[in-house]
Amino acid sequence: MRMTRKKWTDLDNRERGAVIGLGAAQLLLIGAALRDLRRRPAAEIRGSKRLWTPVVFLNFVGPIAYFLFGRKR
Repeated sequence: MRMTRKKWTDLDNRERGAVIGLGAAQLLLIGAALRDLRRRPAAEIRGSKRLWTPVVFLNFVGPIAYFLFGRKR
């Protein structure tokens, strides 16, 4: 069975709200991770800041991975 892509106009209000909410959550996670990465000293980060910066932009996975594995406790 082949799925067809919906256009924005095909979505109902609940689906539009979900897309907007998930997009906002993703942007907030990216912003929080980048801010933490910028402010945290390099000695408190596993790996390099140059490595983590592009990783943070990988959907939800990047920022969550940074917060779970990139920061030293």
